[in-house]
Amino acid sequence: MVPIIEVKNLIKSYNKSQANAVDGISFTVGQGEFFALLGPNGAGKTTAISILTTTLSKTSGEVLISGLDLDRDATKIRRNLGIIFQNPSVDDNLTAEENVRFHAILYGLYPFRPTYGLMPQEYKNKIHDLAQLLSIDKELFNPIKSFSGGMKRKLEIIRSLMHDPTIIFLDEPTSGLDPISRANLWSYLRDVRENQHTTVFLTTHYLEEAEEADRLCIINAGKIVALGTPLEIKGKLLNTQVVLSSPKISDLTHELTQKKVEFTLEHDEVVLHPDKDNVAPLIQSLTTKLTKLDIHNPSLDDAYLQIIGSQVKNEGV
Repeated sequence: MVPIIEVKNLIKSYNKSQANAVDGISFTVGQGEFFALLGPNGAGKTTAISILTTTLSKTSGEVLISGLDLDRDATKIRRNLGIIFQNPSVDDNLTAEENVRFHAILYGLYPFRPTYGLMPQEYKNKIHDLAQLLSIDKELFNPIKSFSGGMKRKLEIIRSLMHDPTIIFLDEPTSGLDPISRANLWSYLRDVRENQHTTVFLTTHYLEEAEEADRLCIINAGKIVALGTPLEIKGKLLNTQVVLSSPKISDLTHELTQKKVEFTLEHDEVVLHPDKDNVAPLIQSLTTKLTKLDIHNPSLDDAYLQIIGSQVKNEGV
C-alpha cells in the first residue's frame, strides 16, 4: 500500500510543560486506508491531528502528506484535506447553505456567487446529497443560530466533504450525532474509500467505530504503545477467556491441575485463559461433567483497557 501520510519522530513540546505532548511518534498511513488513532484524554491525539492538518506547528520531526513536506507545502496540503474538528467551527450569522458555499469558494471549488441560485448545478446537487445523507436538507436555508449542537456538527461534516478530499481527518466526528446520522456517515465514508480511494484518519472514544479500521495506533502520554490491525492488537495481548462450572468443582480443578492448565476459581466457577487454538482440544479432553461453558473472545475494549492500564501501572512504578 502506497503511503499517503508519513510521520517520522514527530515531537511537539510546550515551554510550560516538562513532558512532550507528542513524544517521538512514527507511523505511515496508506492511500485508501482507514486508520484510527486512540488514546485517553490528554494522550496527544488532538495535538497530533492538529499538526497533520497544518493547524498547529510541530517542534521537530518529519511529516509528508501525499509526498508533500508539511513545513514547505502546507498550503498545497490543505487543499487535499477534509477536516472535521472535535468542536464545530461554523459562523452563526450565516445560514447553513451560506456556511457551506463560502467555504467551498474559499477552497477554490467555485467562483464567488452572492446567492445560492447563481451557484452551478454541481454544487447544488452535492450539498443536497450530503444534507440529505445527514438529515438536515430541510434546514439548509435556516440561520445557524437556530441549530442544535448536533446539527452544527452535521453541517461541519458536509462542509468538510464538499471538495472530495483525498484524506479525511475526523476528530471525534460522531459526537453529538443521532444513531441514524452516525450510521449514514460511516456508510458514506465506506463508499468514498472504496470508490475514490479516500484515506480516513480517525480519532474517537467510540471503540466500536475504531474496530472497523484497517489499523489502529494507540498512544498514551504522547508515545505509541500499540500499532497494528484490530485483530493483531487483540490477539497479541489477550487470550480467550473460558468459564467452566461443574457439580463436582473439586474434580474439575483436580483434572485441570493434572493437565497443568492454569486457572482461577471465582464464585465456584473456573476461569482460564488458554490460547485460542487450544480451547476446543482442551474442552474435548475434559472428563468431568460440565454444567456451564462460556467462551469470551477478547474485544477491542478489553485490549485497549489492558494496554492503557498496564501503561499507567508501569509509569507509576
